[in-house]
Amino acid sequence: MVLFPNAKINFGLEILGKREDGFHAIDSVFYPVPLCDALEVVVDSESAKDEWHFSGLIIPGNSEDNLCAKALDLLREKADVPKLNTFLHKAIPMGAGLGGGSADGSFFLRGLNELFELSLTVDELETMALKLGSDCPFFVKNLPARAQGRGDLLTPMELNLSGKHLVLICPDIHISTKEAYATIQPDDSHESPADLVKKPIEQWKGRLRNRFEEYAFQKHPELGEMKQDLYRRGAVYASMTGSGSAMYGIFEKVEDKSPFSKFGSTFAFKL
Repeated sequence: MVLFPNAKINFGLEILGKREDGFHAIDSVFYPVPLCDALEVVVDSESAKDEWHFSGLIIPGNSEDNLCAKALDLLREKADVPKLNTFLHKAIPMGAGLGGGSADGSFFLRGLNELFELSLTVDELETMALKLGSDCPFFVKNLPARAQGRGDLLTPMELNLSGKHLVLICPDIHISTKEAYATIQPDDSHESPADLVKKPIEQWKGRLRNRFEEYAFQKHPELGEMKQDLYRRGAVYASMTGSGSAMYGIFEKVEDKSPFSKFGSTFAFKL
């Protein structure tokens, strides 16, 4: 079985307050984008243990702590899953606000559910995915959705950007999510991202905001420069995604992505 877990970006990200469970309440729109890892699973019933093989971008920590391994543990609480050889090739940069690790864990749940005919429902898969991380349930359906609560309360959205072009810049900058949250004063008075994205994309600029940008741009001014460069070169809308540091711009057309490469790894896709 071969899977291609994809990244996501945020259209707007509002911080509404801190919840009793310690998480922050957010309001955002999650949108899947075609930057993918590759995940291959091979059944190895004769093996005494699971084997994990990694390539591509370096994954920090040890193999037993990755979300695919945790997803496998969750599945084995419900079914007798044999030993596996798993090959993960990382192409989605980590710690960039793109949800790559979350996608890997959720796609692994979905894939094994299908491979072993476990008949777990979408609701059951989303409940299990939430145990892996706040944004993991999104990747079960993997469709545009309004994300509320801690990112787990998902409302499907009709959001069609087909024909538009996306430029995604992933600089070599790490932003501490914990530090970023600590700097933000919650605000529930701003327009909801879900309402704003229903408007023509030409009206998003200056209204559809990511609350983490102010902190990130103060700490790393080059991120603000990236956003302005995206606009200078014709982006209809540009933003940081998640708590950063990845930046993206949406264009009517992209002739050449190379001018953005000075900022970091750069990808361009037609949506």
